[in-house]
Amino acid sequence: MVTRPLRIKIVVVGASWGGIEAATQIFSALPETLPVPVVLVQHQRISVHNRLAKLFETKAKLKVVAPEQGELLESGRLYVAPPGYHTMIDEGGHIALGLHRPVLYCRPAIDELFFSAGQIYGRSTLAVLLTGANEDGAAGMRYIKQRGGMTVVQDPATAEAPVMPESAIKMGGVQHVVPLANMADFICEQVFGLQE
Repeated sequence: MVTRPLRIKIVVVGASWGGIEAATQIFSALPETLPVPVVLVQHQRISVHNRLAKLFETKAKLKVVAPEQGELLESGRLYVAPPGYHTMIDEGGHIALGLHRPVLYCRPAIDELFFSAGQIYGRSTLAVLLTGANEDGAAGMRYIKQRGGMTVVQDPATAEAPVMPESAIKMGGVQHVVPLANMADFICEQVFGLQE
């Protein structure tokens, strides 16, 4: 039996206010056999340590990575953006860390991750935007949708801070609206179910 290649080749996730709890619920339910990398940008205060990576190590089934410049993305791993650095993806699927200006007062910014993923992976991108209190991620979602990728937001009714998913919906970049309780299942359905 010949297995066809997966359509979705990367999952990028953005979150802000309330995002740690929301992301924990999702990552604790994703299987360690997920055949794609997952990259998370969670708004956070600048620190010398990637405390979020340490936190998710105890919650996620995926192998959790605090990424370094130039690191190659691997399937079945969760890459947690380090505090103070924009986290992007460059040609060839490598992590690129940047110190350029904040976006919507945020560094790391969700839009930086989403724009880079959309540029490199195009229609093979699945972008997930969770709870948050500003508009970061909305423009990146629209770009990924324009490139033929798939976009989903947490149902604002289930978000601790609904501004972020609502902004993406208003900007026209959202294809699916999913309650938080169903998001992990949705991600698995798209990754395992949608093939070329």
